[in-house]
Amino acid sequence: MSDLPTAAVDEITDPDDPRIADYRALTDVELRTRWEPPNGLFIAEGGLVLRRALRAGYRPRSFLVDGKRLDQLGDLDTGGAPVYAARPAVLERATGFHVHRGVLASFHRRPLPDVPEVLHDARRVVVLEDVNNHTNLGAIFRGAAALGVDAVLLSPTCADPLYRRSVRVSMGEVFAVPYAKFDRWPAGLAEVRAAGFALLALTPAPDAVPLQRLTPAQRQRAALLLGAEGAGLTPAAQAASDTRVVIPMRRNVDSLNVAAAAAVALWELARDDPPQPAA
Repeated sequence: MSDLPTAAVDEITDPDDPRIADYRALTDVELRTRWEPPNGLFIAEGGLVLRRALRAGYRPRSFLVDGKRLDQLGDLDTGGAPVYAARPAVLERATGFHVHRGVLASFHRRPLPDVPEVLHDARRVVVLEDVNNHTNLGAIFRGAAALGVDAVLLSPTCADPLYRRSVRVSMGEVFAVPYAKFDRWPAGLAEVRAAGFALLALTPAPDAVPLQRLTPAQRQRAALLLGAEGAGLTPAAQAASDTRVVIPMRRNVDSLNVAAAAAVALWELARDDPPQPAA
């Protein structure tokens, strides 16, 4: 049994109960996009992810749990947020999918920092243009966290990093890497250059510079630009960069998935960094 006091858990039997409105139709991307950011919330799925959100300082609005999994919250400080329990069938009808992880949480968003703020103490950043696939976005954040990126900068048309799928694919690492959105694109890249970064535009173009040939100075404060799956970076973004770079390919493969390309490029940029002690 859970360590949560019985009085702290409210049972939900009606999937249309207004108390769980935050969790309605979680698979409807258009609906969630119109609902979550304007209402200042996001959804975390699974015990690991919601714990990382709590550790990052996000304030919970509520928890929605399969009644048989209440013990997963037994050691948490819920911050006074309501805990709702329901049977799997009720969860599925409310959310639109089988909640196989059994634990959901709704969190308050925080105001986004501006670009100069996230650049202030950064040494290596990722800049994304038109990356609107939530799976790719989440995977990029996970790679960025693992490979020493200090911040992620998003063009105005990028997807929401706090959308449930992005959060889940990142394994909660979207909470670990600061990010900001440009107001102007690609004009905002001038702010990155002014902060002392070398703007490196990743492209499969055959005349681009192979990543392994970058100079130590280019690696030292690098801003790696990546575009959307398929389309890649726009000509305007490439023109605004300092250097166009390429991951050399073999067997006539022209490119990688954007998240895979990001991981390869970030590893190469960071290969000479001193090892980091385990947290």
